[in-house]
Amino acid sequence: MKIVAITLDRLRLDLDPPLLAAWDPEPRRHFDATIVRVHTDDGVTGIGSGDTMAGFEQVEHLFLGRNPLDIVRHVKAIETANFHGGRYWPLEAALWDIVGKVAGLPVATLFGNAARSLPAYASSAELKPPQARAEAALRAREAGFRATKIRIDRDRVAEGVAAVAAVREALGPDFAIMVDLNQSWRMAGDTAAATDLAKTRELVRRLSELDVFWVEEPLPYADIDGFRTLRAENPGVRIAAGEMHPSVPELLRYLEHDVLDVYQMDVVLAVGMHRARTLAELARLKHRAFTPHSWTNGIGVLANLHVAAGVGGGPYFEFPYDPPGWTPERRDFMLAEPLMINPAGELEVPTAPGLGVELDEEAVSRWRIRSRR
Repeated sequence: MKIVAITLDRLRLDLDPPLLAAWDPEPRRHFDATIVRVHTDDGVTGIGSGDTMAGFEQVEHLFLGRNPLDIVRHVKAIETANFHGGRYWPLEAALWDIVGKVAGLPVATLFGNAARSLPAYASSAELKPPQARAEAALRAREAGFRATKIRIDRDRVAEGVAAVAAVREALGPDFAIMVDLNQSWRMAGDTAAATDLAKTRELVRRLSELDVFWVEEPLPYADIDGFRTLRAENPGVRIAAGEMHPSVPELLRYLEHDVLDVYQMDVVLAVGMHRARTLAELARLKHRAFTPHSWTNGIGVLANLHVAAGVGGGPYFEFPYDPPGWTPERRDFMLAEPLMINPAGELEVPTAPGLGVELDEEAVSRWRIRSRR
């Protein structure tokens, strides 16, 4: 079997009204998605998505004519290409989709088959006043979710803490609450400094008193000592990070020095499926959790789900969900059906071979802004 072509469809969904994501410097007026298709001479096509694949045309020749099943070789090739500016992990997802289809098995089965589904948490996007956030959490629980994640802006801490308190009061002690401070990395154009360690220590203490399950990305990735300080001072709350950390050696350093309680590497944005599986296994062996970031689109959600379910990640899986600003229909506009949790609040691994991606080709054509075939 050989790779005979790699095609990219670049899609753009207009967002009206725009999404006011907490981490974006400006309102998000469109949502972009790049679909990668790896075509083989046997007629099997793999599908992946996640990062932009910008500049991939310059390295495409590294993969053409190769056996798509040679995953380790391809991972190493992607890493060399990534060093020079891109993040081409959606290509690896498409290759795993081929592996699963050839084997006749879901990719999660190939990764260990530890779980057929994972409890999902409703991962919010927007900053909302306390009452509005509590009402959104109540609606999420009605939809089946057992947990939610709330964003706190570094310039609106008091409002953020009040929102957490309102959700805790409205939903009681049995509903899990995570908090994301979005301080480990920055979107392009966001040049503000992260909140200093002293203020972050105070904030995490206040969140611990509200029985927050974890506090995510509280500090820049480089502040390893700061992360360890937060963990030591707040034994009642977990510290989570790593979603966009692209350095496997640095993540190994985190594991060696026991920096985090929860590791969150996104398999289509950060280190890929194969490497994330290795790091996740190490985290699990050290009695630490792995539950990946999954804020891309439904294809990226599925890639992360297969790895997490394969290795027994959890205890919750991130499900981007914050109606009306962010819905499964917006997130998965390129899919035949948007992904949704089951009545038990869990996201099920598709039983189809590969990743289980079913594209809506009409939607792909409608929202395509550029194609390279």
